[in-house]
Amino acid sequence: MWRVRRELAVFKILGALVCAGLGVYWWFGDDFRGVILAVPAAVLVGGMGLRDLLVPVRLAADPSGITVVHGFAGRRHVPWEAIWDVKVDVRRRWGLRSEMLEIDTGDDLHIFSPHDLGASPTEVAAALRRRGT
Repeated sequence: MWRVRRELAVFKILGALVCAGLGVYWWFGDDFRGVILAVPAAVLVGGMGLRDLLVPVRLAADPSGITVVHGFAGRRHVPWEAIWDVKVDVRRRWGLRSEMLEIDTGDDLHIFSPHDLGASPTEVAAALRRRGT
């Protein structure tokens, strides 16, 4: 079972509260450009934090298959037979390295970042390959 780290969810909620506070401050300070920036930022970051609190487990594996998050807070079970490929997409840009776990089921491509998994996508891919065989 791989999940979002609780600290990250709390950080997002705190960021949303800071953005909302700035929006209120700018509203009373008659800076409407600031309000236009702060309110959508508060809603977006708050929604991401709420999703992390409601559905912290993004990927789980059991003997019958995997369960992935689908949509905002839904879940979908995928049997091992339906998984075509499990791979890690590694990209380098400006001296930075990023990894994303890709699970291809033919009809859908489920993509997970290290933040979604709370672990390295390379380690998770290796664990899924061991479990699925």
